[in-house]
Amino acid sequence: MKKIITKYLIFAGIILFSIKGMAQQDPLFTQYMYNMSVINPAYATDDPGMLNLGGIYRSQWQDVDGAPSTANFFAHTPVRERVELGLTVVHDEIGNIVKENNITADFAYVLPVSERSKLSFGIKGGLTTYDANLTGLNVNDPSDPALQNINEVLPVVGVGAFWFGDNYYLGASVPNLFTSKYLDDAEGVKAIGEEAIHYYLTGGYVFQLNPNLKLKPAFMARGVEGAPLAVDVTANVLLYDRLEAGVGYRFNETITGLVNFKITPSLRVGYAYDHFTSDFATYDLGGTHEIMLLFDLDLFGLTKGYDKSPRFF
Repeated sequence: MKKIITKYLIFAGIILFSIKGMAQQDPLFTQYMYNMSVINPAYATDDPGMLNLGGIYRSQWQDVDGAPSTANFFAHTPVRERVELGLTVVHDEIGNIVKENNITADFAYVLPVSERSKLSFGIKGGLTTYDANLTGLNVNDPSDPALQNINEVLPVVGVGAFWFGDNYYLGASVPNLFTSKYLDDAEGVKAIGEEAIHYYLTGGYVFQLNPNLKLKPAFMARGVEGAPLAVDVTANVLLYDRLEAGVGYRFNETITGLVNFKITPSLRVGYAYDHFTSDFATYDLGGTHEIMLLFDLDLFGLTKGYDKSPRFF
């Protein structure tokens, strides 16, 4: 019974934090390196005729009813020389209380820097729908003006830069430049819930250890007002360009195991599991599971026979 009560208290804290907090708010993915367009509109592959599709589903804290879950779909392709377009849809949900949908389109312009590297600049535009059914919460003071239903449609505009070659990348981005308020100056409450600006720095490299083995370290740093800097590091190994496995560490928060497998030349399936290393580990919340599907479709046969590193970012 004590564990159940503790879990519900934590869940209630999550709800209030998501509405009032000024901290990490953007959806988080452990397998971010395969889904870079979500955080960086300048993400580019420079593969003419190649359509990159994918999806990730993340389910947090398996032992907590109504715990957060996130689903993401993304598509990306070059449409002409130096121009790439993308589409991203993210659905974030906490129980039946808070639901958020983020739909954005990306435009990236790719410039050659040298014979083996390119620099891309991108812009992201779209909207976020935010719905919170706070009147359904069981609280001591239901007359609290903060406890009301919130339904908002908010604009999204983001920018980014992306430097890359066949076996490395380095990116910097701000997925949303706006600090939109979910509830502003209503019933005497000046503001409840505000989207803070998030800053991202990402990088990765593919080391060819031998003809059948590659080492793929990567990192992501996230900064936002009101929260400490968050840093993820991973180290994966790729065998025969088919099976990939590794470990990750989110500083002061989780340790992660990752694995993915290329089923066909165009289809890859991945899985990640997060385990708490922070104080949350004492609450027995259960682990976090993440499933990924990647489709790389050669629309016109332009890349047939072209050998390069598998999609890494």
